[in-house]
Amino acid sequence: MNAAVRAVARKAIYHGVKIYGIFRGFDGLIQGEFQKLDISSVGDIIHRGGTVLRTARSEDFLKLSGQQTAARNLKKAGVEGVVIIGGDGSFRGALKLYEQGIPVVGIPATIDNDIAFTDYSIGFDTAVNTVVEAIDRVRDTATSHERVFIIEVMGRETGHIALVAGIAGGAESILVPEIPVRLEKVSEKILKGRDRGKLHSIILVAEGAGDAISFGKEIKKQTGLDNRVIILGHVQRGGNPTAFDRVAASRLGAASVELLLKGAQAEMVGLCDRKVISCDLSTALQEQKKLDMGDYNLAGILAI
Repeated sequence: MNAAVRAVARKAIYHGVKIYGIFRGFDGLIQGEFQKLDISSVGDIIHRGGTVLRTARSEDFLKLSGQQTAARNLKKAGVEGVVIIGGDGSFRGALKLYEQGIPVVGIPATIDNDIAFTDYSIGFDTAVNTVVEAIDRVRDTATSHERVFIIEVMGRETGHIALVAGIAGGAESILVPEIPVRLEKVSEKILKGRDRGKLHSIILVAEGAGDAISFGKEIKKQTGLDNRVIILGHVQRGGNPTAFDRVAASRLGAASVELLLKGAQAEMVGLCDRKVISCDLSTALQEQKKLDMGDYNLAGILAI
């Protein structure tokens, strides 16, 4: 997100546009936490995880009165357009601002990568690389102890992290919310691997697919083999962003400013086939991004 903030600020300044940073998201809009940014304000942040603008949930913004206060504060400050960096919830909030007469452009930033009309959301590549590093480290222990490891990753509604990290990390089984879980198949694959001399197995579970600890107990019951469960949790959300995420965020941030300068009212920027595109924000929210079944089938083939 910091790379996107930096790009938005510097692109705006390049075009002679006054730019404000809004701290703590929609709550900051209501509280009037605006700060004018200059070139130095966004220096040395491109390599940092998280966001220097902070973030916060806002119960007040869910109410019409809160939305009206936020819009009133923006107009009072002379703000003519807002760039909102976030996921599904942030974009729904952006549309509420638009309904109050504020032009908005959304930049997809969610490690779940579940926003439609973009191949990648900011943060996804970094999260996947974090998971792959964890798999690599766990594999060393798994091999030494000849044990099954079950690793739970983020993804309540979608299994994009689990799928991509599972392929890159060579997981034996990948469990995602989109596909019904069949633990007997997982256990069967583990036992077949043992029969041919395989020393370990790595099972990757998206949190929305089910409870990893319960899965571990059932797999032990079915196979008779001991296992360990690791829940990566919020470690996936931090750390220095990858080069891919930094470049993607920079391109999307700059594009969002260009859209507002051209008169955009409620749009989203995204990356499709490595090109920056834009689409109607409400349309993006209506579409559900589907799991790549080609990749899912490939993962099964490679893990035989």
